[in-house]
Amino acid sequence: MKKLFPIILLFLSSCDKCNQSAQTVVEPVKEIVVNAPAFNSDSVYNYTQAQINFGTREMNSKGHEACAKYLIDEIKKFTDTVYVQKFDVKGFDGVNLKCTNIIGSINPKATNRILLTSHWDSRPWADQDTKEKDKPILSACDGASGVATLIEIARAIKSSPLKNIGVDLFFNDAEDRGYSSSLDGIVKPGDYDSEGSWCLGAQHWSANPHVAGYKADFGILLDMAAAKDAVFSREGISFFNAGWVQDKVWSNASTLGFGNFFSNQTVGSITDDHVYINQGAKIPTIDIIHIDLASPSGTFGSYWHTHADDMSVIDKTTLNAVGKTLLYTIYQYEAEHATQ
Repeated sequence: MKKLFPIILLFLSSCDKCNQSAQTVVEPVKEIVVNAPAFNSDSVYNYTQAQINFGTREMNSKGHEACAKYLIDEIKKFTDTVYVQKFDVKGFDGVNLKCTNIIGSINPKATNRILLTSHWDSRPWADQDTKEKDKPILSACDGASGVATLIEIARAIKSSPLKNIGVDLFFNDAEDRGYSSSLDGIVKPGDYDSEGSWCLGAQHWSANPHVAGYKADFGILLDMAAAKDAVFSREGISFFNAGWVQDKVWSNASTLGFGNFFSNQTVGSITDDHVYINQGAKIPTIDIIHIDLASPSGTFGSYWHTHADDMSVIDKTTLNAVGKTLLYTIYQYEAEHATQ
């Protein structure tokens, strides 16, 4: 429960016919009570495992096709409307990629909305590994766990329906098939656009939203938010485009006792889905992403883009911290709009 202390406003009044002393007028402020439903980290773990059971989920694979059907069927259970965007896009190496964006909408008629997003595709290469670099990876943390967290959030909201705001859950595709120099020798050489080759699903959606003229008050992206002892620093693009959202989420994490996960350390900008949602869709969006400056990559956890990114990486304590913080933020926004 969060309390807002009353604001005391002073008004000075005067009268030609009398000398009236200054009056103090107390404007009552409603107490905002946040009633977030329970969040189940065991459920998130199971939703993650369900995706991993399909194997690797890179575009044009059988696992990708089967997992898309699973996600659509699952999110239909907890949302009011589900939108499926099927589109083809060229990868940086010229390969035609068959992609699927999935959007589940809760309380779609509400004007005030929150966008939650995470990518569901898996990396086709283990380019940060020391072996089998040309093989696809399971991407348990880097993909599946974020989607699983959003499914559990949808389930929780279903148990305690929102009346004043809406939430949209965007499972974006083709995020993790971008080019980096670590792919040299793995894919055919060429003149690649490094930056633009990432986050293809978010790029497509930002230019072609599931609903014409779609707007949300703010957005939150989850990426690699499930590893043990993960630390989520204040990422640069998030701070620049949506600093107030970052402040809200980090403050809520602290209120809930999860400040050890949400660090106030600022770090550089990360190329991720939120870049295009901020730029293209004009929705102020932050990235909750595990950054580990001491890791072999110097940026992300040691599991990143390796075969080690399997279920052994997933930690229920971290899932609990992230999920409860997001649910609290959603129901805090719901309570704030109930007072308006």
